[in-house]
Amino acid sequence: QAIDDDCNQTGQLLAAMLDWPQGTFASRVELEDGAVRVQREVDGGLETLRLRLPAVLTADLRLNEPRYATLPNIM
Repeated sequence: QAIDDDCNQTGQLLAAMLDWPQGTFASRVELEDGAVRVQREVDGGLETLRLRLPAVLTADLRLNEPRYATLPNIM
């Protein structure tokens, strides 16, 4: 979680400063040869971007499924 009050500024500012491509709110990421394919949710459905590497990506909650600790592992 970013320190910018969840305003989605940190990733975009970093990409602008580095002059790198950016993919924001990534819900799926696939590496390709020298590039990355990023899928993100927009108001009209899904949008897929292909960005050359290096790139700055910011993640959506659906990018990863959390693992929950079992009770024996907690004890």
